[in-house]
Formats: sequence, structure tokens, C-alpha cells
Amino acid sequence: MDKIKMTTPLVEMDGDEMTRILWKWVKEILITPYVDLKTVYFDLSLENRDATDDKVTVEAAQACLKYGVGVKCATITPNAARVEEFGLKKMWASPNATIRALMDGTVFRAPVLVKGITPLVPGWTAPIVIARHAYGDVYKGVELSVKGGKAELSCGDDKKTVFDFGEKSGILQAIHNTDASIRSFAKSCFNYALDTKTDLWFSTKDTISKIYDHTFKDIFQEIYDNEYKEKFEAAGIEYFYTLIDDAVARVMRSKGGFIWALKNYDGDVMSDMVATAFGSLAMMTSVLVSPTGAYEYEAAHGTVTRHFRKYQKGESTSTNSVATLFAWTGALRKRGELDGNKELSAFADKLEKATLDTIESGEMTKDLAGMFSLEGVTVKALDSREFLEAIAARL
Repeated sequence: MDKIKMTTPLVEMDGDEMTRILWKWVKEILITPYVDLKTVYFDLSLENRDATDDKVTVEAAQACLKYGVGVKCATITPNAARVEEFGLKKMWASPNATIRALMDGTVFRAPVLVKGITPLVPGWTAPIVIARHAYGDVYKGVELSVKGGKAELSCGDDKKTVFDFGEKSGILQAIHNTDASIRSFAKSCFNYALDTKTDLWFSTKDTISKIYDHTFKDIFQEIYDNEYKEKFEAAGIEYFYTLIDDAVARVMRSKGGFIWALKNYDGDVMSDMVATAFGSLAMMTSVLVSPTGAYEYEAAHGTVTRHFRKYQKGESTSTNSVATLFAWTGALRKRGELDGNKELSAFADKLEKATLDTIESGEMTKDLAGMFSLEGVTVKALDSREFLEAIAARL
């Protein structure tokens, strides 16, 4: 058959370890046999980031803004052990944080729901989408380890004493954000809620953080009242603000089916909690949406180092590739939507359906096999490549 044509390339960002292996197999088994794939390729492996002084990450983010759609493999954010392991020039920043800052976007993470896998919170019957602010907080934090002295926070003529350590040792951290980035975050959340006709929740700790967190709350409310209130009412959806501790309690008692907007660090933590409670972090999709309308799709998990070590020894692995696969389908679908390429978007839909059908028929990776239960279905655990080949058989 003729392969599906693409008119505009998407930005492809390769990654590290086991997810890099899965990346290659997903393309080989499930995409390139059917799609005349056009990509602008960037190698974001840790070795290449080090070799290019991390310029490749900046170039990849700029390309996403240029072409409108990108898809990213999981990458290593090095710690001290990784610096030694790879002989790095320095402890490079998180590539995700760099890309998010340059694209000034919001990360929306949603679980992939499949019959046979019951959430750990039984009441959750609809997806909970985490909207994570993608700029600032601890990811742009400045830290110090101190041995005595007086710590002060100053900007221009304003100055405040943080803490007088005297002769004591201690640690300091300064974080920041910008009104412009918070506004972009708020508008992305409101727009996404309208696009999906989904209620939007937002939560911070403004009672404790009376300037930093309270500014988030105030900006969200101002934009909602001035630009979105009538639109939300017309769409029959709700914007709701509450303290984060109250939100957590409400989330646990809810049925799901809403977007939960959170600051950067809060969103990082809560997205992992929600993903695990729905079944597996390997079943969590993630898309970064910039204010200009550029999209970057990725899996919400890491590089699966433990499985990669086994793979290096020639041992079989059973690594869940669903989130990586859905990053590709999300990017292909969006590329098709933006280009008016219905055939490409339809292919993405069919590939996702084939993936869910494979799991619901009882064929899946070991992590899912341990939690799957569907009447009349016998579970068969497959290795990493066998799972992708089983999907291909249905596709």
C-alpha cells in the first residue's frame, strides 16, 4: 500500500537508555511501515548534550516553536553519579526544564484508561488531567550551602532578611516566577478547559505564601473574571480555586473528569501520584502547549535505567512503551490537524485503538499483567518488542 504522506515535518528529539531503544522500535514496527515519516531530528542523548554544551536542547526547543509540533523521548537529567559515569563537563540542567522555559508552555498530563486496570482510587471513573506550570519554582532555583552569616533577599531597592544564621551552618534556596509566565499558564489552562469542555481546578498554598502563591491565585482570578467567565458559563463548565491541601482531599473523593492546574513542583509530584493511582506512570501522556500554539509531546516517565542495564547484558525486558507510543500518536495527530491531513490523524487514532485493544485482549507488558483483571480474558505477559509486534498485528 502507499504510505501516508506528510507535508510538514515534526521535530523529533531522541533520548537515553531503554526509552531510546523503545523509540527506535516504535518507529520501526508501528510508524515507518505506514507513514512516510518526515522529521527534523535532534539527538538529546546525554553524550550529545555534553558534546554540544547543551546547545542541541536549545535548538530543539526553537525548532518546536518553528514547526509547531515536536515529539520527545525520555532523557537523563544528570546528578553527581551520572557526571562521573559519563565523564560530563558539568551537571547539565534538565532538558525538559530547558525546553519548557524556552517554549513558555504548560504541561498537560493525562492517564491512558484501559478496561481491566482499575484505579487504586475506585471512585475515579474519568481521567484527571494535570496542568503543570512549566516555568520557574525550584527548577530555576538558586541554592547555597552556607556556614554562618546573614541571608538577605533583595531586588532593586527592596530588601528583606531571610535568616540570620549567626555561626550556624545551613542551606538556602531562592525561587522566582514572572507575571507574564503565570498569565501564559492561566490562559493555556482556560483555553484547554474550553477546548475539552472540562471543569478546571486550580490550587496553591496562598495562606502561607502570601505573595508568591497569592500572586498566582490573583492572576488566575483576574483573567477568569475579565476574559473567560462568560465563555465558561456558556460551555457549562466551572473554574474552581481552593487551597492545595483541600484540593488533594477533594481529588481523592472525586470521580475524576476535570483538569487540575498546579504550580511547577506541585504538578511534578501530583502527576506522578495520579499516574500511579490510575495504573502506571508508563500509561501517562504529556503534552507541552506554548502560548503561540506549539505542541511538544512526550512520555511522563524517565529512561527506565534498570531495564536498560538488563538490555545491555542481552537479557529480555518487558518495558511498557504505551506512554512513548502515545507521544508519537499525539504528535502525528496534531501534525495532521494543523496540516489538514486527515489520513495522518486517522492513523494516529487507529494506532491508539490497536494499542488499547491489544491490552484489553490480554496481551501486555509485565507491569500491567500484575494489575490486569477482566472477566473472560487470559493474561499473557510479553517482552518489550513482542508487545509492539502484537499491536502491529492488530493495526
